[in-house]
Amino acid sequence: MVASSSISRPIRLLVADDHPIVRRGLIAVLDDQEDMEVVAEVCNGREAIAQYRQYQPDVAILDLQMPEVKGVEAITAIRDEFPNACIIMLTIYDTDEDIYQGLRAGARAYLLKDTPLEEIMEVIRAVCEGNRYIPSAISEKYITHSERPQLSERERQVLELLATGKSNKAIGESLNITEHTIRFHVTNLINKLGASDRTDALVIAMRRGLIHF
Repeated sequence: MVASSSISRPIRLLVADDHPIVRRGLIAVLDDQEDMEVVAEVCNGREAIAQYRQYQPDVAILDLQMPEVKGVEAITAIRDEFPNACIIMLTIYDTDEDIYQGLRAGARAYLLKDTPLEEIMEVIRAVCEGNRYIPSAISEKYITHSERPQLSERERQVLELLATGKSNKAIGESLNITEHTIRFHVTNLINKLGASDRTDALVIAMRRGLIHF
């Protein structure tokens, strides 16, 4: 990890978090750094995309779960337009699916919100220099996830509807496919998640971060 940035001007930052206390507290710490300057703060993913486009900061710090547009979707949109965007995910979620999706979308660092402030500052400087930072515990979960069977987009849709308590028939009606096909997808879900039944599949999916309540 790089100890300090070689950029002569302050590192320009965008902070996106829907919790005002967390956002303002982080900004206060960042603005207190001589080599950092917060140029934009937002409370949802849609604004994060718009403000990134307007300010084009050196580093963007995004929460994972935000209103309107989630963090992963915001990262994808930003990097589609700005391929070299330096983005840090700062979140409370350490489940393997969240980690996998965040890093796959292009985040250069994945930090939990209980990370020491000094470490967060150093990671910002390192990412600004073009480096990546993934704590060992996060890296292990990423690797574990990568080795597991991946769910298809349709299976994810079925899983989300299962989590709402819908029956196979109701899920089929929602997705405009037959109940027989839904049973096929549910069986695949159970097998891929290593679950004993659909209830166990939901428990495992929640633990892994495939669904959030």
